[in-house]
Formats: sequence, C-alpha cells, structure tokens
Amino acid sequence: MAQTLWNKGKAATEVVEEFTVGNDRVLDLRLAKYDVTGSLAHIKMLESIGLLSSEELALLTAGLEEILKEIEAGTFVLEDGVEDIHSEVELLLTRRLGDIGKKIHSGRSRNDQVLVDVKLFLRDEVKKVRDEVMALFELLQSLSEKYKDVLLPGYTHTQVAMPSSFGLWFGAYAEALADDMFMLAGAFNVVDQNPLGSAAGYGSSFPLDREMTTRLLGFGDLDYNVVAAQMSRGRSEKAVASAIGAFALTLNKLAADCCLYMSPNFGFIKFPDELTTGSSIMPHKKNPDVWEIMRGHCNQILSTENTISLLCSNLQHGYHRDLQLLKDILFPALELMHSCLKMAVYMLEHVEVNRTILDAPIYDYLFTVEEVNRRVLSGKPFRDAYKEVGIEVNEGRFKAEKKVEHTHLGSIGCLATEQIARKMKRASNW
Repeated sequence: MAQTLWNKGKAATEVVEEFTVGNDRVLDLRLAKYDVTGSLAHIKMLESIGLLSSEELALLTAGLEEILKEIEAGTFVLEDGVEDIHSEVELLLTRRLGDIGKKIHSGRSRNDQVLVDVKLFLRDEVKKVRDEVMALFELLQSLSEKYKDVLLPGYTHTQVAMPSSFGLWFGAYAEALADDMFMLAGAFNVVDQNPLGSAAGYGSSFPLDREMTTRLLGFGDLDYNVVAAQMSRGRSEKAVASAIGAFALTLNKLAADCCLYMSPNFGFIKFPDELTTGSSIMPHKKNPDVWEIMRGHCNQILSTENTISLLCSNLQHGYHRDLQLLKDILFPALELMHSCLKMAVYMLEHVEVNRTILDAPIYDYLFTVEEVNRRVLSGKPFRDAYKEVGIEVNEGRFKAEKKVEHTHLGSIGCLATEQIARKMKRASNW
C-alpha cells in the first residue's frame, strides 16, 4: 500500500495509482527544499496560535532542518511506495520523532502545500531567468558598442532596404530583452503571493495567522481570498510561461538571424569551427546547429502558455487532478529556457563580425534613401528627389556614396545604450 496523506485504509489499485501519479514523483524532487521551507514557516505559525508547544516546535524544526540538509547534500530520496514529496517529509519526521511528526499537517491541505511549494520554486526560477537574461543583455550591449561603426544591410520583405549597423542589431536585441523583462516582473508579482492557509480552497476553522507565514516565507503579499488562492493554480504557471515565451520569441528571432548571417551567401558573422558542426558527406560544411536547436527549443517554449491554457480552460474553480500535469508542462520549459539563455551567451562571446560587408556592389542600393535625404536637405522637395534617384537606379546611373549620417536618438549614430540600460534597470529591479 502506497504511503499517501489521504489514505483511510483502502488504497487505489496499482494500475490507477500508476496512471494518476505519472511523472509526478520525479518532478516533485525539484520541490523538496521548498516543501521543507514551507513546513518550517507553518509550524512556527502553529506554535504561535497554540497548536504546537514550544518543545514540539523545537523538535519538528530540528527534524525538518535535518531533512533540508539531506536535500542540499543530495542524499534525500523519494522512497518507493511513497506518493509524493509531502508524504515523504511527513513519513521521515514520524519515523524519527514519533507521532509528533504527524502534527505538521494541522491547518493545511495538500492543495495549499503544493501551491506554496510551486510558488516558492517558481519565484526562484523567475529570479534565475532574470539573472541569466541580465548576463545576455550586458553582453549584447557590449557588442553593440564594440561594433557600433560597422555597417550592416537592413532588410524589409527580406529585400535589401537601408543601412543598418551591428551596433543597431546587437542593441535591438538588448532592448527587446528589456521589454521582455517587464513581462517577467509581472509574472514575479503574480507568483510572489502566499496561498498558505487556503487549505483545500475554502479556508480552515483553525485561527491561522496567514500574515505571519507570509512574512516568514518572504512573500511580497498574500493570496487573500482562499478560493482565489486555489484558483492561482494554473494562473501562476501561465504567467511564468507567458514571460519566458516573450524571451523565447526574442531568442528565436536572434537564432534565425544568426543562421542566415552565418550562411556563406551572406557571410556577415562567423563562429569558431568548434562551435559549428559538419556534414557526413560534405567536408566544407560548418552548420549553425546550436542556433537551429535554440530556434526549435524556443518554439517549444512558446507553445507552453497555450498548453497550460488548454489544460486549465474548462475547469470549474477549486482543485482538480488535471492541475498536477502543470509541472509536466512548465518544468521542462523552464529547463529549456535556462539552457537557451546560457548557450546564447556562450555563442555570442565568440562571434566574429565581418567589417567589410558593404564593400560589395550588391549593397549599393542600400544608400538610395540616404541620397534622397541628402538632396532634400539641400532644399529639393522630397517627391522630386525621390523621382530623380529612382530614375538613376532604373537607368543604371546611380552611384552610391556609402556614408551614413544618422544622429537622432536610437539611430546608427546614437545607439541610446545608456538609456536602454536604464530601461532594463527599471524592468529588472525587483
């Protein structure tokens, strides 16, 4: 018979248990330290309202801290036959301390216990994403400044359009990350609310001090309404999925650019041979496999929010076992996000830029707009200047003066690097 918190003498059949538990035991191990952290706060609160004596609190605290050390040392395991992390922690305490170990569940349901664990976990994961994004952001800003004077073709409709620069290109992705960071801040605010004390979703007849556990766990606020607290299951995960989806969309576009720019037909950037892969039959190949895999992973991450929405969209309020599957959806996506952010930094630390791209005559027409603008600045009406240059192009008489004089804020000659850094500081200051 499996060790379960809900068992009252009759166990589910092995087939039912295997189907309903699924991959949950494996995923639960990621929540182990958070389960103990939540329990440490909960028992302090129980002692403060008279449901535990000070002696019992001391024993339970020591027991939980011992388990926490085992988790941190990597020796903690979820035993065969034990349903989940909450059951394992309570089982270990009961073995070591006797019946006093069973008292840690007073005033809690497994529902709010899971909610606390997941929210504490997601809070740390979101902060970890923030730190990884900051490392990429700072690198992109550094590259933007380093290559601010190196021109690059700009495209619309995948056709040669107007002059750009590597400063603009790298800087654009830096600012995009700053915009994405505002979404991550929003997700953090959704997650950073304490659901403990909501029990099974309808509160408890115990006089729980929910503000105390909020302080002890370092949450920024409470999920006040106990029904709303249970309804945050799925909403928190969706908010995080949406935020990492924003970063995934930015990285997806960066990866697509890099795949294109690495192509010999473009030759705008390159990476050391050891950061590319080859072909089994074509000895000349240097494939952008890292960027292609990143592009694919980011597409997977982008699907996460929709998958969560579909899982939660037709559920009435209150707990449903469907919600257990949220971990199967979001946890792997978070791992992919961490991996992609770290790999983007690793690759861009080794990027090599072609400084002579625009020497090729195929890019002469990049400068038609520059020529039109020069004639307008000398006093000619825009429509007349536009027509003149267009005729010169059609007749093969256009001669490009490959010089750019963009001075306005956010342009080739004024990248606004400091302003973008200030934007990111606002977005990430939480």
